[in-house]
Amino acid sequence: MSVVSGMASKIIRKLRTTVRKVNTTEESVEDFPERSELDDDTEGFSARLSGTLSFGDAGLADEDCCETAAMNSGPEFLQSFESDGIDYTESPLGELKPSNMLTTQLQESWNKSRRNLIVEKLVFEVTSANVVHDSSSKYVAYTIHVIKSGSFDDNKALIIRRYTDFAKLNVELHKHFKEEMGNVVFPKKIIRRNFTHETIAKRSRAFEQYLQHIHSIADICKSKVFLEFFYLRDLKAGQGLLRGGMCEDALETLVNAFHLQQKLCSLDTEHLLFTQASISVCYQELDRLDEAQTYCEQALQTINNQENHPLLVPLLHSNIRLSWKIAKDKRESEAKLQQIQEAGIDVLNQPSLKEHLIKDFLE
Repeated sequence: MSVVSGMASKIIRKLRTTVRKVNTTEESVEDFPERSELDDDTEGFSARLSGTLSFGDAGLADEDCCETAAMNSGPEFLQSFESDGIDYTESPLGELKPSNMLTTQLQESWNKSRRNLIVEKLVFEVTSANVVHDSSSKYVAYTIHVIKSGSFDDNKALIIRRYTDFAKLNVELHKHFKEEMGNVVFPKKIIRRNFTHETIAKRSRAFEQYLQHIHSIADICKSKVFLEFFYLRDLKAGQGLLRGGMCEDALETLVNAFHLQQKLCSLDTEHLLFTQASISVCYQELDRLDEAQTYCEQALQTINNQENHPLLVPLLHSNIRLSWKIAKDKRESEAKLQQIQEAGIDVLNQPSLKEHLIKDFLE
């Protein structure tokens, strides 16, 4: 507190000196009673400052504090501000003002804190509902977009499901998570007026709330039943299209499944590995080699050097070939393949990556 008192006294003394310099004639205290009041109020002003601010060493004697204040009011004290990373510039009036660097630092800190406050979460939104007529039935197909809010999300991920799909999911979840599903409300089946706009709109909102609710339950949102409801159908469809040589259609389906796995934070590495490797094969077939190599490399990272995994050797062969074609360093994959060969594994007479994937049985 005494430090602040000393600084206040120093400020007032400087102010008096300035007043004397401005005036060309000497005036007495009687002529200018304000000056007398200023002198008299120095102690009270210091005391008021002392009452609002406090510093660490309260045990210092008053004389020591005054000496410290005198020292800290000198040039060395001002230089200490610069050592703290704050630039000060001197104005024409002799005052020290912080430069724009402090403003920039504060803005960066504020922007960073704002980013930290943004909470990312998944949103399930029914964007369309269409009545479908096929040879044996009539039903409503609900298109649901899975969106990551709180950040820019340009990775499209959607599913198309009908009421019976949701009903099957609900039954499975009740079977595996009876306690957690106790308070979850599922829209009832309606016999009449199934296809009116009002019914479809109500069910659309109900399905959004249902998915949002069960996704908020920690044990359910990471479960195999819940995750595969979203992406397993696309993986099987993509595999079928790849078998038929329809690589463009397969690619679209597989990339959608990949985005769903990413947004849902799936921990099923086998499904993720199958997806990445299949996307790589599709890009190879379409002669988009840079993308093919990128997904091949991702698949190798997912496999995490499991030397006995059936896809490891085909992935290494594929990555070496793709890296060579796009003039990228392939020595790491070559060294790994050599290491596997020295361990006694036949790396030359194995099916290609595509042959492995189209024969794989997805569960």
